[in-house]
Amino acid sequence: MSGKNLNVHLLVIDPQVDFMEGGALAVDGATADMQRLAAMVGRVGHKLEDIHVTLDSHQVIDVAHPAFWRDGDGNIPAPFTMITSDDIANGIWTPRNRNLVGRMKTYAEALEAGGKYPLMVWPEHCIIGTPGHNVQADLMQALQDWERKVFGTVSFVTKGTNPFTEHYGALMAEVPDANDAASGLNTDLIGVLQEADIVVVAGQASSHCVKATVEQVADNIGDEHVKKFHLLTDCMSPVAQVPGGPDFPAIAQQFMQDMAARGMTLTTSDAFLA
Repeated sequence: MSGKNLNVHLLVIDPQVDFMEGGALAVDGATADMQRLAAMVGRVGHKLEDIHVTLDSHQVIDVAHPAFWRDGDGNIPAPFTMITSDDIANGIWTPRNRNLVGRMKTYAEALEAGGKYPLMVWPEHCIIGTPGHNVQADLMQALQDWERKVFGTVSFVTKGTNPFTEHYGALMAEVPDANDAASGLNTDLIGVLQEADIVVVAGQASSHCVKATVEQVADNIGDEHVKKFHLLTDCMSPVAQVPGGPDFPAIAQQFMQDMAARGMTLTTSDAFLA
């Protein structure tokens, strides 16, 4: 695979400081993943036509942050607490704004009915305006070097600003909000990716935002485009298993296998366009 005369795009999912070791929602291995990706951008940048970087972008008050919720005694949930629709119905966990009880119960029911991850209370992360929202330093340097060398502009795609729905995938929220177009299907990004000959994907975490984004792409871009996606298995890592919760590493591994079965290529940063 030479990459010569091919329209090659790089799609990086949420390569942000809060997902690196030491960050608010650290993913083991994430820093090394981004350093490998940075090295690849330096190696093959002249062959990249476009680079898209998604940015998880939250406020403190968010359905997946502790401050949104209270128990019967007024206490906030600990990070990594899962909240079911039954929990909300039974008052085990209640939105701090009680006018939102019905809306949040319906939201949790929609997650459950759609086979989505249960509503998870994460540590506050990727808060807009904080250092944790920034792109990991090695990768950011590589992206800026690429911009200078090729006279290009990295396309940054924000997601997650709606406080009433989780937004793992870059193409749409887990449960789109009818009153917020930004939570619906990002047809502009789909259109851009359809024009590429090859799309190489990296980012964090393979069990969540990478998985959701790639699955959304596969489901919406058209079968004829799926085979042009290449997943960098050494530039993404899963969230660790939560006690009593889903086995996220196993889910990430199954996701890789499922995408390979749909025609995507699993590769590494050293092998891509080598």
